[in-house]
Amino acid sequence: MELRQLAHFVAVAEEHHFTRAAHKLHIVQSGLSASIRALERDLGATLFTRSTRRVELTEAGRALLIEARRVLAAADAAREAVAAVQGLRRGRLRIGIMQSMRGLRLAQVLSDFHSAYPGVEIELTQAASSTLAQRVRDAELDLAFVALPHPPDGLSLTPLVVVPMALACPAEHRLARTRAAGGVHLADLDGEEFVDFPTGWGGRMLVDEVFAAARIRRQVRFEVGDASALLELVAEGLGVAIVPVNLPVPPGVRYLPLRENTPNFTISVALPKPHPATAASRVLLELVTARLAEAPEPPDPLRSQDPLRSQDPLRTHDQPGPRDRPEAWDRLSPDRPGAPGPV
Repeated sequence: MELRQLAHFVAVAEEHHFTRAAHKLHIVQSGLSASIRALERDLGATLFTRSTRRVELTEAGRALLIEARRVLAAADAAREAVAAVQGLRRGRLRIGIMQSMRGLRLAQVLSDFHSAYPGVEIELTQAASSTLAQRVRDAELDLAFVALPHPPDGLSLTPLVVVPMALACPAEHRLARTRAAGGVHLADLDGEEFVDFPTGWGGRMLVDEVFAAARIRRQVRFEVGDASALLELVAEGLGVAIVPVNLPVPPGVRYLPLRENTPNFTISVALPKPHPATAASRVLLELVTARLAEAPEPPDPLRSQDPLRSQDPLRTHDQPGPRDRPEAWDRLSPDRPGAPGPV
């Protein structure tokens, strides 16, 4: 049994398809098939059930997948140990990210890392927080930036950016007229219809916990995987939402503070526990910390909102809006600078 064969086996198991796995591994399909057959002969077991459309793991294959990932992770750790001695001249860093990384300055961090260590390959995986946490636990990622209310088993969470959340509602909503000054009680939201992110997303998990603790049942009318689409639905009066206050909002939306049990949207780095972080992961986190220390203090987005001018939560009466003056919040999306995305 060789590491190469285990890597081939894991690729087929993840892709459920020999052709896609071969493309991912940059080898010909006949070579991949031969490698899997040799591994099955060596183990004396059939690892896959094959059809013309899909490949599935057998019971023996499912058992091997767990151990194969551990072996490959151990091999990567060994390479990382050597790379650390050699100064990270080569290697691989597998990073999980949410679609909204506002406040983390991730684009600048990745640029810093690549400039310092051009021989290290960076792989980015974008998914929901719960999915990313599972992939770190399964040794498919070296680390992930997530928003989770509690550390999952087998992982450590280190907070990096903390952003309060507030109620987003239409500007003409009854609460915008009656509760704008004093804020909103959770009881005020009883019977409201909500727009929210899908189950398993960090923001959704936080809000679900807050309402469950308050024993208030809420109805989620729409689920969307994009913050800008979510806020557009709010602007059209299709529901209210609770979102991080550093998301720019479109005209017609108001942010109202919550009077009690205010959730904080916390971006944390998830690392496997008890295994030590790889050398590349440690360097990346040092760069993240350095960039965060350089970031200017963001303005209080709830301090003042002028409904007659702009519903942007970052604009006050005596300050230009983010379109007039770039803020730290507006330079941070890894895919499109300044654009809100799923959280």
